[in-house]
Amino acid sequence: MSNTGYFQYNMRTVVHSGCGAIVRIPALLQGMGARRVLLISDPGLKAVGIVDRVVSCFDNWQSGTMPTLAGVYTDIPPDAHSSAVNQCAAYAREIAADAILAVGGGSVLDASKAVKYALQHQVLNIADMLQSGIRSESWPAATHSGIPHLAVPTTAGTGAEASNAAVIYNEEVGIKGGIVAPYLEPDIAVLDAQLTLGLPPGLTASTGMDALTHALEGVASPNANPFTDAHCMMAAQLIEKNLPLAVANGQDLDARHQMLTASCMAIDGYVASLNATPVHNCAHAFGALFHIPHGDANGVFLPIVMEALPELYIPNAERLAQALNMQAGGNSGEALLQDVIGRIRQLQQQIGCATDLKRWDVSADRLEEIVMAVATDPIAMFYPIPPEKIAEITVKAIG
Repeated sequence: MSNTGYFQYNMRTVVHSGCGAIVRIPALLQGMGARRVLLISDPGLKAVGIVDRVVSCFDNWQSGTMPTLAGVYTDIPPDAHSSAVNQCAAYAREIAADAILAVGGGSVLDASKAVKYALQHQVLNIADMLQSGIRSESWPAATHSGIPHLAVPTTAGTGAEASNAAVIYNEEVGIKGGIVAPYLEPDIAVLDAQLTLGLPPGLTASTGMDALTHALEGVASPNANPFTDAHCMMAAQLIEKNLPLAVANGQDLDARHQMLTASCMAIDGYVASLNATPVHNCAHAFGALFHIPHGDANGVFLPIVMEALPELYIPNAERLAQALNMQAGGNSGEALLQDVIGRIRQLQQQIGCATDLKRWDVSADRLEEIVMAVATDPIAMFYPIPPEKIAEITVKAIG
């Protein structure tokens, strides 16, 4: 929090949550004035039938006043490549789409925001907007696109359905860049846990660790305030309780529902308190270099970074413990932080998530390149990690 106590808190996305809530999608789009809807998703969700389930929601809406599904684009890859955004935006123009329906995980949801941005600003190559790493806009210069935008998350991790940021892999320079602007977030998010049933345990675990990282970095942020705490604290508590249940039983509908709720809350608090975020700094840089899925990278780096940078986390040790449903047990300061880190590692073991980077063939031979990548990642500006600490974190993460 600033010295004056000033802060700003926004949550513009309207959340519709409940099992079977996707049936409301056509009516919700109609309420926003949509006429020709482009559905954006990925090949995996098309293959398992999720896209078709959402498409079928439009089957019984054939009246002239209801929006039509003008097209379906399912070629968004992991990491939301800039070229895929450009191709999707070109397709949107080709079919004269005036609304966006995004169905998927973080890559799809972020790509849909970038497509909306490209359409609003007549951008043909989204990489042009990412030359400085992060393109940040603010109100009142930034205005609403006028493009109705509805998001349906199929994983409980990124919370991208409610954030005003889009992380895009800029292929031209080989780094993950971002666009942050008011109104970039979807107008409506539909949280339907039925779409997440049967998600593989590994993917459930990694996306859940992504959400937990959002929540805990929000709690530890110098910009934390009572509003962000309300979301980040509750999100972490829900994740600590429900993530092991969701991993153990892919059909546990209540645990899946709680995880979707926690993921959405966590990103909102994280973005609103955005400041020191060294775990994400490392995850972005390693993700760009070695194509490590974002949730896996966050899950690996969370306890390692907290251990390497105690000066950031010790002042918040009691709050972090509370966020993880822990009793302080008389400990405080560094001792309590070690307890918190121990609980995170215990959770890693419970859910079987990655705890090192061995499977991605990360080598210490590239240490100099890694240090440069972490140091020059766009979000490093919030909390620069000293080179010797980056090297220490890397060695531990390599395992």
